[in-house]
Formats: sequence, structure tokens, C-alpha cells
Amino acid sequence: MKPPAKAMVTLVKFAVSIGILVLLLRSQDLSSLKTDLLAVDPSVLALAVLLLFAQTFVLCHRWILILRAMNVPLGWLPGWRILIVSTFFNQVLPAGGDAVRIWMLRRQGVQWSQTIGSIVADRFLALLALGLIVLSGMPFLLPLVRDSSLLFAIVTILAAACLGAIALMTLDWWPPRLLSAVPAKVVQFVILVRAPLLAVKGRATLIGSAIVVHLITVTTCYVLAVGLQAPLSPLGAFVLIPLVILSSAVPISIGGWGVREGAMVGALGLAGIASDKALAISVLLGLGGLIVGLFGGLVWLIAPERAGFTPDQARAIAERTDAAPV
Repeated sequence: MKPPAKAMVTLVKFAVSIGILVLLLRSQDLSSLKTDLLAVDPSVLALAVLLLFAQTFVLCHRWILILRAMNVPLGWLPGWRILIVSTFFNQVLPAGGDAVRIWMLRRQGVQWSQTIGSIVADRFLALLALGLIVLSGMPFLLPLVRDSSLLFAIVTILAAACLGAIALMTLDWWPPRLLSAVPAKVVQFVILVRAPLLAVKGRATLIGSAIVVHLITVTTCYVLAVGLQAPLSPLGAFVLIPLVILSSAVPISIGGWGVREGAMVGALGLAGIASDKALAISVLLGLGGLIVGLFGGLVWLIAPERAGFTPDQARAIAERTDAAPV
């Protein structure tokens, strides 16, 4: 993608985040929202931040298992350092976290195809685990959803995720004629990405860690809801928060801001939670993520790779990534 196009995409993401937040704030009682944000027990907020910080270790474990399935022997401590730094850049740069993760992993001597493939596989596995959680909560979600269009959207997303997973796992069974129509580089890349799911050793742990990552976010939202005295039950959090995670994963905003808040208000509204309470939960969740990201910034300040990270080099890496051979 050329620099002007990248700049335009970034501006659009900023516009989406700011636009949704403005619309939400205009429809809220700002004094009530301010009261909720200031009244939250500091110990509750500290617990939420601690949960999000602990989540980085599970994220690191998942990523390392993926790398090992691709025959990349990355140590646990270097892997966590790379991941926690990427959380900082996720907060300050659009898609910056993945770019920095690629760059730092390349400094470890990992090939381009394995580097990019590990991140794509990480994203795909996260989406797959989220789909499993949403699917398991469907029996409890259906009675809450009265809007047929919303239900249709949820079912469509789940169906698309299931079809994608099936297509990925059954690639070897595709007719040769159909497989030959797919570019060879795409097939090679897909084979690399699906390697962690086909690996017998550690596969259960890999899928389990992917599910735990999302459950930590669910638990964090439940803790914040308790702190704000919002009537959210553990089952309600398990059923509704994954929908928020799914919505905020769509890369149309900066760090999920705006989209996450709108989805939180809509999802928790199904459980009868007032919009100001739902918005406060989402804002506190975002602030918790920001605090964890700032810790990643401190790690970046002492990281040995920082001395070699220049704008020109970062631009060259981005261009190389776009054209990376697979």
C-alpha cells in the first residue's frame, strides 16, 4: 500500500473512532458517566489492569506455541518482550503492534514467511476460539436477541468463520482442478498458517490458551461491571462480551475505540444494562488496556532493538512485508 493510501486509511480509522464516540457521548448523560468513572473502586480498576496484564502472558504462550509448530524456537522471555512492546504500539500507531512484532522477530533471525505466518495464524486462531465461545453461548443469547437483523449478522459471521476453518483444514482434500486455480504462493502460505492447528503436540494447549485469552477479557468486563454496580451476571458476561470482542476486532478504528464502546452499549443493552453503565465499562476496559500498553512502552525504552528502529527502516520493513515471499 502506497504512503498516501496508508495515510488515508489512518484518517478514516480516526474518523470512525471519533465519530462513534461523539455520537455515543451526545446521547448520554455526561454527568452520570463522569460519576460512574470517578466512583469506581480503585481496587476494582487495579484488578482489571492486573487481569489484562496477565493476559499478555497467555497471549505470549499462544504465540510461542504457534512459532514452535512452524519450527521457530523462540524463547519465552524474548517472546513476551516482543509481545508486550507490541501492545504499546497498538495503542499509539494504527496496526503498529503487528509491524513492530514482525520487525523485532526478524531481528531474532526468523524468516519473513514464518514471521508473517505466525501473526496471521495467531489472529486466525483468536477468531476461531472466539467463534467457539460465541457458538457455545448461542442457546443463552437467542432469547435475548429480538432484532432479527442482529441475529442474522451474528449467524452470518459464525457461518463464515466455520466455512473458513473448514476450507483451511480440508485443503488437502480439494480437487486438483480447484486447487490449481488458487495461486501457488497463497496455497503455500495457507499451509504454513494452518500448521499449528494440525500439529498433534501442543494443539489442545494452543486452542485452550486461545479460549482463555478471551475469557480473561470477559472476566475483566464482569469485574468492572461489579465495580460499577451494573446488573451483569457471569453468564451474561460470557454470552454478551464475546460479541463486543468480535465487533472491536474489525480493523476500522484506532485500537478498537469507538467500535468497542458502541458494541458494548448495544450488547449489554440486551441484558437491560443502562447505556451509561455499559459505556463506562467499555471506557475503563480501554483505559486498562492503555495502562498495560504504557508498561510495554517502558519495556521498549530499555529494549536493545530500540537503537536500530528508525522511520526509514520501519518504512522499508513495511514495504518488504507487503511483498514478502511465502
